[in-house]
Amino acid sequence: MWSIVKVPVFQILGFILLSSFLCSQALVRHYTFVVEDTPYTRLCSTKSILTVNGQFPGPTLYVNKGDTIIVDVYNKANYNITIHWHGVKQPRNPWSDGPEYITQCPIRSGERFSQKIILSDEEGTLWWHAHSDWSRATVHGAVVIYPNHNKGSGYPFPKPHADVPIIFSEWWKKDIVEVYNEFQRTGADPNISDAYTINGQPGHLYPCSQSDTYKLTVDQGKIYLLRLINVAVEDILLFAIANHQLTVVGTDSSYTKPFKTDYITISPGQTIDVLLETNQPPSHYYMAAKVYSSAEGVDFDNTTTTALLQYNIGNNSTTPPSNPPLPYLPFYNDTKASVNFTGKLRSLANEDHPIHVPVNISSKLIFTVSVNTLPCANDSCLGPNGSRLSASMNNISFSLPSTDILKAYYNNISGIYGNHFPSKPPLVFNFTAENLPTYLNTPKKGTEVRVVEYNSTVEIVLQGTNLLAGTDHPMHLHGYSFYVVGWGFGNFDEEKDPLGYNLVDPPLQNTIAVPKNGWAAIRFKANNPGVWFMHCHLDRHQTWGMDMAFIVKNGQGPDAQMLPPPSYMPPC
Repeated sequence: MWSIVKVPVFQILGFILLSSFLCSQALVRHYTFVVEDTPYTRLCSTKSILTVNGQFPGPTLYVNKGDTIIVDVYNKANYNITIHWHGVKQPRNPWSDGPEYITQCPIRSGERFSQKIILSDEEGTLWWHAHSDWSRATVHGAVVIYPNHNKGSGYPFPKPHADVPIIFSEWWKKDIVEVYNEFQRTGADPNISDAYTINGQPGHLYPCSQSDTYKLTVDQGKIYLLRLINVAVEDILLFAIANHQLTVVGTDSSYTKPFKTDYITISPGQTIDVLLETNQPPSHYYMAAKVYSSAEGVDFDNTTTTALLQYNIGNNSTTPPSNPPLPYLPFYNDTKASVNFTGKLRSLANEDHPIHVPVNISSKLIFTVSVNTLPCANDSCLGPNGSRLSASMNNISFSLPSTDILKAYYNNISGIYGNHFPSKPPLVFNFTAENLPTYLNTPKKGTEVRVVEYNSTVEIVLQGTNLLAGTDHPMHLHGYSFYVVGWGFGNFDEEKDPLGYNLVDPPLQNTIAVPKNGWAAIRFKANNPGVWFMHCHLDRHQTWGMDMAFIVKNGQGPDAQMLPPPSYMPPC
């Protein structure tokens, strides 16, 4: 049968009542997550996947701006797990942020961990996912954060008839644990996925998938809010709806100046809120997503996932087409199409939604992000020339410690990490040149953090390199949103490029795709004490070591200091 979302009158009333209730006051909301193996059938075969509450995608959390969420996580699976609340700043509370061996040790099989998720100024769409190995391939779900009407705010756009999370993910026929273990064993690129999915379904263009294609039923002449979330493990995606333009109104739980577009480019980790006007003749139209991949010589899943947008025809005698139109999507490696979309994002920056871009910078940092190689320990690796693929930031390939960094920092345990992550690249060369000497390919390995003073104003220039395989890198920072004040191609020019920064209405994001052989500049105020992870959200790059962590020191006074740990943390 179809996977159908219909929006009849009684559901519209329910949506209005739910929105009114959720937006009435800040509350403490309780959820239970049971992590367990569940059989699912896709692409003509059945396998067990890791799920939360048996659902794929997992449950959507509906909350209000400023709420606090208590989630009791029970791990009934055979693997360790952690859960991260992607884009939630967690003010002064890194203990529930979730990345394994950064802010906690994993929740072991048979154990329980109660996580406290503190919302602050987030408003719009975020998501949650596993943050251990590659479990997030199936352990993920949406977080819908409604405006707080009690404080005089509401949507800065026409109130939608209904809102619908649209989650893009990947599906492997193999167990994702097998894919991960083989990837680790060979030292090469991982096996590509067998399909992309929209809300858990591959769609018409894949075998054994037509009857379960996700289907959104809409009424003509209405406005719908689509909450787009890319949870894919490995790929940036392009998305469009046939014969319909979309109006972008938000990204990463922050409102944007609205603009119309024919397609969306969305990175892993990113959320984009769009308005869909159902202004076409009643019929069926494909929604479709496929890969954007800029790396040369790297395999990728070149399939297309589809869902159906179906107009509610009612008594109309119109027969839906047997082959609905597919939307136009840019070519898979069209770099300009990617940056032309992301470059249009601007903060709303008005009286109701002000922004606070740091102007006087006290900590200027430049981080290179590179794909590298390491020597193979036993001559069994399948990377370039028998090497093991790696990745780095500022030429350091991050190694996860055996005890979480947060615990070591809070309890002053030595030997777990170093605090010498460099402020600038230790090796300076023509980062984006076509032919680079091979000796530059090998990074150092280490567990280094960057210590930042409380309330300092930070600028980071993320500089892509052409080492081994130049490509886009969607970089995510935990504990903060940041203003993307500039980006460009080639090597960052410290004298010229800051002159073109947008300090008026830059977008506020938590994930930014550094363009292939280019750079992106971000700014934030370090007013959230704790240990906060920064990493590429392409999981192969994260696993290879394109990561680091910040320690933001405590400030003066109790409101500027990290909260104490909960009574129970998972043991290491």
